[in-house]
Amino acid sequence: MLDLYAGTWEGQPLAPDDCLLSADEKTSIQARVRCHPATPPRPGQAMRVEHEYARGGALAYLAAWDVRHGRVVGRCEATTGIASFGRLVAQVMAQEPYRSAPRVFWVVDNGSSHRGDAAAQRLRAQYPNLILVHLPVPASWLNQIAIFFSIVQRKVLTPNDFPDLAAVERRLLAFETLYNDTAVPFHWRFTQQDLVARLAALPDPPTPLPSAQTTERHRAA
Repeated sequence: MLDLYAGTWEGQPLAPDDCLLSADEKTSIQARVRCHPATPPRPGQAMRVEHEYARGGALAYLAAWDVRHGRVVGRCEATTGIASFGRLVAQVMAQEPYRSAPRVFWVVDNGSSHRGDAAAQRLRAQYPNLILVHLPVPASWLNQIAIFFSIVQRKVLTPNDFPDLAAVERRLLAFETLYNDTAVPFHWRFTQQDLVARLAALPDPPTPLPSAQTTERHRAA
């Protein structure tokens, strides 16, 4: 995956028209219906947000971030799952340049919506130019879509103050359109060499203590 970010795949440079997407789901985005509207900040006073609210439901925001070109394609769903993720893939792959690209790499974590070889084979059967690339289980933080989701959290969902789920969806999709007007690729600097150096700097794991069963076997011998 780090090689992909650096522009290579299996030791060979990516072609100029290959595409690289980073995809995931932002789940449980609630519509919190505040008893009183938030007040904007004023000189000497921070924004004030009412602490009492009614729950107006929750939805999921699924998105694919274009690593090489710096734009995002997303959609809102009632919940996550194979079908929801499939609709995101269909939405993206119906557009250019992805529809005609020789290869479209999708970097994903190991969530149940797109886990394992079954997901890779299913999507490759539908889209012959699609290559699903799974991150290692503890490395989902290396998925670039997480950076975009952090921007969404700060600029769109804080404070979480919405009258209903329709308002949540409108704001998310409106921000996506606005963001794409000026979006540029992230300046990714963590390389495979950085990872190797980090791993080499880790201390050796401690020698495990013998178990009680092993001790008993030695005594019996």
